[in-house]
Amino acid sequence: MVTTPRAKPDGHDITCRQAVALMTDYLDGALSEDDRALVEAHLGECEACTEHLRQIRVTVTVTGRVRDEDLNPRAREDLMNLYRRWQADREP
Repeated sequence: MVTTPRAKPDGHDITCRQAVALMTDYLDGALSEDDRALVEAHLGECEACTEHLRQIRVTVTVTGRVRDEDLNPRAREDLMNLYRRWQADREP
């Protein structure tokens, strides 16, 4: 059997939903070389996902500086509720 090298991925090899699902692992450097190449190809062609990645980076930068004691109890509860709704929406 002859194995041919995989063609270079393009931005259409994965959907936006798939790319977004891989963003955290992409930022953490936890993707396989193939998955990283897929995400990077997608980002190279998709402005919406590139903007989404930029927003994640900004959020990580900003929230890295927010301590629990910096939030008033109401703001903390609002954020926790938002997170819980987001988690519930992700469950199958």
